[in-house]
Amino acid sequence: MIETEPTLLEPVWLSLRLSALTVIILLVTGLPLAWWLATTRSRLKTPVEAVTALPLVLPPSVLGFYLLVFMGPKGAAGSVWQALVGHPLAFSFAGLVVASCIYSLPFVVQPLQAAFETLDRRAVEASWTLGASPVYTFFTIVVPQARRGLLTAVVLGFAHTLGEFGVVLMVGGNIPGETQVVSVAIYEQVEMLEYAAAGTLSAGLLIFSFVVLVVVYSINRRWVVELKA
Repeated sequence: MIETEPTLLEPVWLSLRLSALTVIILLVTGLPLAWWLATTRSRLKTPVEAVTALPLVLPPSVLGFYLLVFMGPKGAAGSVWQALVGHPLAFSFAGLVVASCIYSLPFVVQPLQAAFETLDRRAVEASWTLGASPVYTFFTIVVPQARRGLLTAVVLGFAHTLGEFGVVLMVGGNIPGETQVVSVAIYEQVEMLEYAAAGTLSAGLLIFSFVVLVVVYSINRRWVVELKA
């Protein structure tokens, strides 16, 4: 049992790193995208929304296949990456980050877009009238008002990345210390009939998910009470 503990902890740490990095990248890219979707009248809004939501409806095997081709040695991203760094993008931690950002994109963008669409635009327009820049207005007026959506986006993006299996397995494979995340480690332990280890990892994910949801619901409920007060 002592020998297996580091093996069990390694995919946990890798999954946490992957989820945290994915959420950070998606917040940087998702905030402006969600704001544009919430405010634009462009004809491109509908197709962009459809592309953003594709990971919600595509089977993981289909999305994973196209990502594998895209990041493979002959793919558009994979060939450039290999020329720059000297090793493939697929079956690497960097490849997992790219894949995670794509398949977790709607879980971050959609809550943010919904929050932005319900904002009181009068405060935003008043800030512009007083001469504040769009960037200053966005981070001092828009983001604080959308904090519930922001919290939901962070939690959903993190949790979805942490628990994803199909896309991760296709794009990253099962390389210990490099691409073996918790969901893949559970699958491997079950294949080896190591049900105790699989149960330990599964219980950890279950408890973590439950605690995170309780915290989020509690914070959201507190914010709602403050707004009504």
